[in-house]
Amino acid sequence: MAADSSRQFWKRSAKLPGSIQPVYGAQHPPLDPRLTKGFIKDRSKGNALPLKSKKASSFHEFARSTSDAWDIEDDEDADPSRHQTLNSKVALATAVQVLENHSKQRERPEQSLTVDEVPTNCRVIKSSSEAHISRNSADALIRHPLHKQQSLPLRPVIPLVARISDQNASGAPPMTVREKTRMEKFRQLLSSPSTDLDELRKCSWSGVPREVRPVTWRLLSGYLPANMERRMQTLQRKREEYFGFIQQYYDSRNEEHHQDTYRQIHIDIPRTNPLIPLFQQPLVQEIFERILFIWAIRHPASGYVQGINDLVTPFFVVFLSEHVEEDVENFDVQSLGEDILQSIEADSFWCMSKLLDGIQDNYTFAQPGIQKKVKALEELVSRIDDQVHNHFAKYEVEYLQFAFRWMNNLLMRELPLRCTIRLWDTYQAESEGFSHFHLYVCAAFLIKWRKEILDEEDFQGLLMLLQNLPTIHWGNEEIGLLLAEAYRLKYMFADAPNHYRR
Repeated sequence: MAADSSRQFWKRSAKLPGSIQPVYGAQHPPLDPRLTKGFIKDRSKGNALPLKSKKASSFHEFARSTSDAWDIEDDEDADPSRHQTLNSKVALATAVQVLENHSKQRERPEQSLTVDEVPTNCRVIKSSSEAHISRNSADALIRHPLHKQQSLPLRPVIPLVARISDQNASGAPPMTVREKTRMEKFRQLLSSPSTDLDELRKCSWSGVPREVRPVTWRLLSGYLPANMERRMQTLQRKREEYFGFIQQYYDSRNEEHHQDTYRQIHIDIPRTNPLIPLFQQPLVQEIFERILFIWAIRHPASGYVQGINDLVTPFFVVFLSEHVEEDVENFDVQSLGEDILQSIEADSFWCMSKLLDGIQDNYTFAQPGIQKKVKALEELVSRIDDQVHNHFAKYEVEYLQFAFRWMNNLLMRELPLRCTIRLWDTYQAESEGFSHFHLYVCAAFLIKWRKEILDEEDFQGLLMLLQNLPTIHWGNEEIGLLLAEAYRLKYMFADAPNHYRR
């Protein structure tokens, strides 16, 4: 090792690094053999390193026994004449040939591709038979375009979470006069000494304007009294009551008999609308944890069940929009005062509690409420569209496999949040919107995808479709049509249950 210390593995002065080898490429064809006789001068045999038969015991011994492009025995003072040299005639001939190739390519006229010359599926066609098949496929695509592409309307692209409070994705021009008239009607009802709740429900069925939605939801959910004079007093009392629950129960989340509940809530909170930045803020997640834990402690018959975490989000967004003028999905809640955040948290808790009081059997042991609703949905669909029902039976698709989530999460996983808020305007206006009318909304929602369902001809394809329905660009117009169809179904079947019995 000491004897080899003067040798360097990497040359710092490499005027001729490595050996000269012919380089072939797409634009550089192989050299003419007649010109390559003097291309490379033979190296002297004295420079050749004998290969050692014994196993190398060190890195330098391995390097000396290996033929490499870099000659490790060449030092900085090595004679350049010992290296291989390039024949000048060969170099000149190659240069001339390259220049001729470039000039021919530039002189070649540009030709536009015909239909037959367009590569199919962006891949290289390797044989004439394959080319013939590809041309036929291209012709078929041009002559018979996809029916779905023809039926898609031109409409503006709606971002995933853009204006989640009141996005109208219909692309239709806003009816300014009608909206102003409706707004005046709402203001008159809400400012009266005693709000007419029946009239407020009628106005809210077709949607609540964003500006008056927070107070309207509080009234329709039963959280606020209709009497104007009692509202502020009621709000103050209920908010103080909620934070009394926080002081009384929240510290018990670390106790052994509550650890499982709190752990499940803590896991589910980050999964709540993960694509909306608002719900990924630590402060918002802490608010949700308190709301869900207190509700679970006060409702031991059901406790916390996965899916309840989704039901907080519409209330939180609506009550937050009362204090935020811009879109709320990217709003930093830390910029709000503590009193405002506490009022939003308490109001969200009480309104969610009012909602769950009407559907609590959905979340008790074995979830009997959901089981009954899924069975009712199956019977209803079998009467209104037996072809879809028989299609499910043919491929052994059970309604419970896709409709359980529809009932458990109230379609929140199937619709953008902006659509859920619009849907809940009507649910709040219905006397049993979340528990009864939701069944007909699910039936209308299923029949909405009738064509896509019948196009699928296997179990996996059907489930993939039903669990990933393309509603990302839905807005107020689509929800309005869905609710109208649901109302028609309710009008036909709700008061005549024998109509959907076999």
